[in-house]
Amino acid sequence: MSAARRAVAQEPSLRRTSARPGRATQRSRSRQAGAPSPYGLGVPRVVLILGAPGSGKSTLGGRYASEHPLTLALDVDVVRSMLGGWLDQPTEAGLLARRLALAMARVQLLAARDVVVPQFLGRLDFVLELEQLCADVGAQFVEVALLSDAQDAARRFLRRSAAAQSSGHRDAAALLERLGGVDALPHMYARPLDVLAKRPATRTIVTFEGEIEQAYGALEGGPQDDRR
Repeated sequence: MSAARRAVAQEPSLRRTSARPGRATQRSRSRQAGAPSPYGLGVPRVVLILGAPGSGKSTLGGRYASEHPLTLALDVDVVRSMLGGWLDQPTEAGLLARRLALAMARVQLLAARDVVVPQFLGRLDFVLELEQLCADVGAQFVEVALLSDAQDAARRFLRRSAAAQSSGHRDAAALLERLGGVDALPHMYARPLDVLAKRPATRTIVTFEGEIEQAYGALEGGPQDDRR
């Protein structure tokens, strides 16, 4: 496989860095006297994985959570799907789901545990809210954006929607229909790029269909994690 076909990242790793001490940090330190943490010692973090539909963000988020025990895989769309009749009021449901997600993330961080948030975002608001939450509790905030060819990602999204097995994927397909169907996809793929343009420090990973291992290696920065 050529180097051009491998997932690449602008920064070398997601390794833990120091952050301003907060309550979550203090809790992490207090665990030194007790049973060893599955993470090792360090500052909890929020890993926000931005991406368009079909870019692989949910797959990478789930993989990250499985590799880091007791990490909360926090998909705001899944939280939204728990609200009755949300499709009839998608905007209001989305805002409520976001507030619920922030509350869940706060509880997790105060327990000195990581949160991974795979999310399609077309506006900056939620990014800033997550960043502020991390500042409030002394956690690390890591932003990653998945980039892929729009046509390739659209094919993945449509194929996934046609055989959707999870409620999140079915809901995404239903919402797309409400927004105008396949014709709405180009606009949806442009919106995360607008957010990325306002966050130049965000790490970027180029993803290709069927290359999950390469993308995850880029996400972690290599096979070793200094928290273990």
